[in-house]
Amino acid sequence: MRLTRPMLAAAGAAAVLGLAGCGSGDSDAAAKIPVTATGTLESLAAQVKCKPDMQIDADEVRQAICKTSDGKYVFATFATDRGQREWINDAKDYGGFYLVGRKWVAVGDDKVVKKLQTTLGGEEEIGTDHSAHTGHSG
Repeated sequence: MRLTRPMLAAAGAAAVLGLAGCGSGDSDAAAKIPVTATGTLESLAAQVKCKPDMQIDADEVRQAICKTSDGKYVFATFATDRGQREWINDAKDYGGFYLVGRKWVAVGDDKVVKKLQTTLGGEEEIGTDHSAHTGHSG
C-alpha cells in the first residue's frame, strides 16, 4: 500500500492527538473546563445567566454587553470562523482578555473570562499590552 501525502498528514495528526493527553501534569485544571459551548448569542448568554444588551445585530456579527455579578463583558457571535478570527485579531490590539469558542467570543477582564470559562469552556487568549508604550517624548 502506497501512502500519499494527505494520508501521511492524517496519520501524523492522529499521532500528535494521541500523545497530547499523556503526561500533562495539569489534568486538574483541564478537568474543570467543560466542553466548549455552542449556540446563539442568546442561548450562550442564558447559560451564564446574562440578559444581553444588544449593540450590533447584523448578519456577520451579533454583539451585546453582558453584566453579571462577576462583572461586565462583551459577548459576540459570528456567522463564519474567518469573520471571528479577523474580529479577534483586530480587537486584540486594544488589549483585554478573550474567551474564544466556536463562532463566539467573550471579552472582559481576566477574572470575568476565567469565570465564564468554567461554564462555557473555550480557550483564553490575551490581547496586546501597550502599557509600556504610554510615554512619548519629542
